[in-house]
Amino acid sequence: MQLHDVWFVLIAFLWTGYFFLEGFDFGIGTLTRLLARDPEERGMLLATIGPVWDGNEVWMLTAVGAAFAAFPDWYAALCSGFYLPILAVLVCLIVRGVALEYRAKREDEPWRRVCDRCVFWASLGCAYLWGLIFANIVYGVPLGRDGNVTGTVPDLLHPYALLGGLVTLCLFTVHGAAFAALRTTGAVRRRARRLARAWAVPAAVVLVVFLVWTQIHRPCLPAFLVLSVGAAALLAVVGMSEPAQEGRAFALSGLAVASLIAGCFLALFPDVLPSSADPDRSLTAAGAAAGPYTLRILTWVAAFGAPVVIAYQAWTYWVFRKRIGSVRTAPTPDGQLRRAATARSDSPRDR
Repeated sequence: MQLHDVWFVLIAFLWTGYFFLEGFDFGIGTLTRLLARDPEERGMLLATIGPVWDGNEVWMLTAVGAAFAAFPDWYAALCSGFYLPILAVLVCLIVRGVALEYRAKREDEPWRRVCDRCVFWASLGCAYLWGLIFANIVYGVPLGRDGNVTGTVPDLLHPYALLGGLVTLCLFTVHGAAFAALRTTGAVRRRARRLARAWAVPAAVVLVVFLVWTQIHRPCLPAFLVLSVGAAALLAVVGMSEPAQEGRAFALSGLAVASLIAGCFLALFPDVLPSSADPDRSLTAAGAAAGPYTLRILTWVAAFGAPVVIAYQAWTYWVFRKRIGSVRTAPTPDGQLRRAATARSDSPRDR
């Protein structure tokens, strides 16, 4: 295996890790409207991702930076051809981040409602747009002789891409519900468990349709098998009805998300961006890669840096592993009242 192949695998791993972690973040955001029934319950849901959501985005930044350094032609084609969808994702991420950070800065109910709406719509937008972008990458876009995308935004809105957005939206919702069941207590926990089971079946259906369509368009047995594992994992979530099975349900929903992204990269290889106009113009991993010296330097950097990032995130999740209980009103040092989520250990009555 040559270095450009190694870096293709590494970038696939980074994107898989990003969507595994950020997927339940987006899912929690959508559940603030689908699951929570009042501001207190929305606060509980958002408290489950409060300490980790910004750390999860490090995976995206690392994946984009790795693509820029290891595959500059691929990076250039994506940023130019997918400019508006990527810009829309960035706007959603910014709006979502600001709303999450500033939601509790004012004890004002209208302000909190505005922030909650921003979190919901931005999370929903990110969940859908990422699927649309990756589906277009797998399906292919019109490329010129210079490797630049020649299509326009309407060319990105074909049925396969729209289906890809629906797949990620459904998957992230199930993943978020499984995470909420794992991290909350009381009625929210019970409803999250039911919602995860209810959404798992339609999510599996759209994933199977996407799987079949992908296999017809870009036949690849490994991708077919990996995506099939994802669909089977979603169906297995339906049987996870007991409180003791919440960890397994979350692992299975995460496996479905990881299978989707890994299957897309398997179907893509050895291309990094297929050309729908002329297959001979497709960007390949070998053709779009940086020079051997650059790839060697990057490999050494990744060998030392990646374990540090993974260890730091693992430590963060360990520190904030307790369940989130009810939201209470607590005094702050300046004497004002602020609503804060309380971390609680599990108890039988919360199940």
